Amino acid sequence: MTRLNKFIASSGLCSRRKADELIAEGKVFVNGKKVTELGFSVEEKDKVVIDGKLIRPVKHEYYKFYKPAGYITTADDEKGRKTIYDLLPENMYSLKPVGRLDKDSTGLLILTNDGDLINQLTHPSAKVPKIYIVTVEAKMHKADFEKMAKGIEIEPGKIAYADISVLESDNRHTTMQIVLFQGMNRQIRKMIEYLGYEVKSLKRIQHATIQLEGLKRGEFKPIKPAQIKELRNFLSRNNA
Repeated sequence: MTRLNKFIASSGLCSRRKADELIAEGKVFVNGKKVTELGFSVEEKDKVVIDGKLIRPVKHEYYKFYKPAGYITTADDEKGRKTIYDLLPENMYSLKPVGRLDKDSTGLLILTNDGDLINQLTHPSAKVPKIYIVTVEAKMHKADFEKMAKGIEIEPGKIAYADISVLESDNRHTTMQIVLFQGMNRQIRKMIEYLGYEVKSLKRIQHATIQLEGLKRGEFKPIKPAQIKELRNFLSRNNA
């Protein structure tokens, strides 16, 4: 027996949290009967239908991908811009990115059809660390880093924070490692622009326990089962 919300999430349709919402809203039918009980369980032979569509579990796939600059993190774009799916084989089109990187940014994207894992990694309450290497074409100062650590209002009512470690610095540039625990749109660029600087390059090198290491730009490779297990253990400890 499998909990209904887990069964739905295993189809890649949505996370368990969203599945619970669909159940509570009366949108889920099991063997032709509406189910609104959140703790309801199903067997493999049961027919689960949502909005007239038969739901079936799928085998979960997990990849890491080195996004190059010049591509947006989406499946379709009304403006006709290049997307990351232009670089991926057709059998990976059903995989979704965990979070985003803007067009000019590079680095690690996790791609999966595991909606539950996507939710665990991106939900605002999770506070999962993401690590970046960022270069600014100017000398930044200690006071700038302190402001980023204390928080900068990048949008009305939205305070962004960042942990900074300086890797290289001279009169012309500053290269630093930045750790984020939030997931705001263009967060690093907006923080640095607020301080009067401009980002020259931005690369994500790690998301939770998954690292970019071992990939060239535009390359992808499956994430090993042992690494997924390590990731799940990390998320379990992080949410405890």
